Amino acid sequence: MTVEERTETWQIRMREIQGAIAVSAIFEVFLGFSGLMGTLLQWITPLVIVPTISLVGLPLFDLAAAKASTCWPVSLTTVSLMILFSQYMRNIPISIPYYKWRDGLHWSKFEIFKVLPLLLVLVIMWITCGIMTYYDLLPADSKARTDLSHDLIYNAPWFRIPYPGQFGRPTVTVAGVFGMLAAILASAIESIGDYHACSRLVGAKPPPDHAINRGIGIEGIGTILAGLMGTSSGTASYSGNIGAIAVTRVGSRRVMQWGAMIMVICGAFGKFGAFCVTLPDPVIGGLFLIIFPLIFAVGLSTLQYVDMNSTRNLFILGFSLFFGLCIPKWMEENKSAIQTGYKDLDQLLTVLLSTSMFVGGFIGFILDNTVSGTDEERGLLKLKAEHCAGGGDAIDCYSLPTIPLSCFWGKFWTYMPFSPNFGGWFGCIRKSSNTNTSNANGEAIKENSV
Repeated sequence: MTVEERTETWQIRMREIQGAIAVSAIFEVFLGFSGLMGTLLQWITPLVIVPTISLVGLPLFDLAAAKASTCWPVSLTTVSLMILFSQYMRNIPISIPYYKWRDGLHWSKFEIFKVLPLLLVLVIMWITCGIMTYYDLLPADSKARTDLSHDLIYNAPWFRIPYPGQFGRPTVTVAGVFGMLAAILASAIESIGDYHACSRLVGAKPPPDHAINRGIGIEGIGTILAGLMGTSSGTASYSGNIGAIAVTRVGSRRVMQWGAMIMVICGAFGKFGAFCVTLPDPVIGGLFLIIFPLIFAVGLSTLQYVDMNSTRNLFILGFSLFFGLCIPKWMEENKSAIQTGYKDLDQLLTVLLSTSMFVGGFIGFILDNTVSGTDEERGLLKLKAEHCAGGGDAIDCYSLPTIPLSCFWGKFWTYMPFSPNFGGWFGCIRKSSNTNTSNANGEAIKENSV
């Protein structure tokens, strides 16, 4: 087979993947902006949130172990530095010089170990592995070496702008769309857990349904663009980043916006992307050993709302977590176990049942909403109080950046599921158009009825 024939073979497959991703993502856009996802929130209780979030991080131990085991000395050194910087040295400030016009040189104290422990460890271990590679202190086949991807760096272009249709016009098949639809649905469910985990880490109120609706809708738009650009994957909230927020204690949207701009710019430089591939696997594994357990712990922290002396709650929690691990493990070993006679349905069920957070969250969803229990026992009273106690702060926290809240005051916006003025389904609907609350700055916020 010639080079041209091989290129055409993989590009045909890429075009089909592109079409499947872009078309299936339309469902996610509808799911978010129509408010259907927010409608489910009235049944998403703490005992649904806990297994959903916890099972985002817990099953990833396989990935963390696989990466770390490629070179345990490097991985454990990475872990040790992360613990040292982020826990023991987090409150130690470092004096950093800066120059101010006409005032000369000044010194400012900066808690670098609290804000940048992840980046510091990454750079230190990357440089260390590079030095050991240069002096040939590592075996030739060691995954800790930084010279395993030199050919990739050499062949990568310096500058390249991706564009829609770069591999040809995307093709759409029913089987491809339905198969990708399962991944879209699983991603949307995982995102709900990620949103709640992120809000807990940054100390914000739980995300209202309008914010979740908007988040799922925007993820769908991003996935459509990703499919058209030929990335071979969609866009979704990444659980590893939730753990990074826990380590760095940085959850500012401004930081995320600047980070996104940097990624867009760096994405156009092929050499930079190829250089990032030289990051050794054991360093990544060491970081995973810190980040993934934090996601699991954040999920468990939601149990503070629930009465853990209740045998009902203990049963639902234990069964949903255990079952959420067992079924995906069994599906991993029996990929062709589901045979309904419909290939697309088989693929859909296989993907969903292979997703731990879906299985655990679904079991918790069914049991907690069907097994009898008081609202106080289930944690609904405390959770509802936290949802409703935000006032202007909660509204402002989840408003759209750079767009004043005054743009959304009006009866029209109260019916838009993605609007900050949307009352939601959790019972916190604003009652009167004549009442006023105050935000964190003491400014009056006019409220409208829904």
